[in-house]
Amino acid sequence: MNAPIAAAEVELSTARILASTKVPSRPRRIACLTEETVEILYRLGAGDLVVGVSKYVVRPREATTKPRLCAFVKADYEAVEAVRPDLVLCFSDLQAGIAAECARRGMTVVVFNQRSVAEILGVVRAVGALVGLEERACTLVDDLCDHLTAVAEAAARLPCRPRVHFEEWDDPLITAIRWVAELVEIAGGTYVHPTRCLGAAAKDRVVPLDEVVAAQPDVILASWCGKPVRLDAIRGRPGFGDTPAVRAGRVHEISPSTILQPGPAALGDGLDAIHALITAAAIGR
Repeated sequence: MNAPIAAAEVELSTARILASTKVPSRPRRIACLTEETVEILYRLGAGDLVVGVSKYVVRPREATTKPRLCAFVKADYEAVEAVRPDLVLCFSDLQAGIAAECARRGMTVVVFNQRSVAEILGVVRAVGALVGLEERACTLVDDLCDHLTAVAEAAARLPCRPRVHFEEWDDPLITAIRWVAELVEIAGGTYVHPTRCLGAAAKDRVVPLDEVVAAQPDVILASWCGKPVRLDAIRGRPGFGDTPAVRAGRVHEISPSTILQPGPAALGDGLDAIHALITAAAIGR
C-alpha cells in the first residue's frame, strides 16, 4: 500500500505547477489563408501580425508583399510552416482539408464559416478578440454598420427596386452566396433567387438558365471567382436577350476582390458598387 502523500508535498507540487504556468500570449505570427482576415487585421491596426497570406490577396496593398502560402483550396504546407505561425486562419468547409493538415502538423488553427452580413460582422469581432483588440473591432463593426445603414437609407429613396440576378460562376451557373444577396437587398434591389442563395455549398446554388430568364432581371451582375467575366457570353445565352437587363445594357462585372470575400471589402466597396448599378437602373440613367 502506498504511503499517504504529505500535505507539504502536495503544496510543494502545486506551487511548482503554478510557478511554471504562464497565461498564453496573444498570437504574434498569423498566417491568413484567405483574404478577408488579412483586411480585418490591417483595419484593426494589426497588419504587423500577418506573416503570410493567400495568393489572391490584393488589399491592402501593403499585404501583397507578404509570403504567398496558398490558393483557396490548395496550400503549400512547407511554406506555411516556414513562416512559423502561432495561429492559422482559414475560411469555410472548402478549406477544411487545409485546416486539418495544418493541425496535424502541430499548428493552431481557427476556421471561420461566415455566410451572411451579420456573420461577417461577427467574424470582425472574433478576429479582434483573438489579437486583444476588442475595442477596435467594435469600432470597426460600428463603422461598417453605419455604412450599411446609410446605403439602405439612400436605397429607400429610389423610385423602384430593380430585380437583380448575380452569378459567381458561369458553368454551371451559380447564383450569389447569402451575403451577396443580402447586400443586393440593402443596396435597393430585389434579389431574384431568394431561397437558392441560402445554400451554403456552391452545388446548392446552381441555377438553370431558364430560371434566370423567367425571373426577368433588370440588372445582371457577375463576379466569376478566379477568372474574368465574359459579358458577351452572358448576353448571348439562350433567352437572355429577352431579359430587361440585356435589352437595357445592364450586364456588369464586379471584381471578386470587392464582393466575394466575406469581410469589410464586401460591406464597403462591394456594396457601393452594387448600389451604384442598382441606382442607375432605378432612375433610368
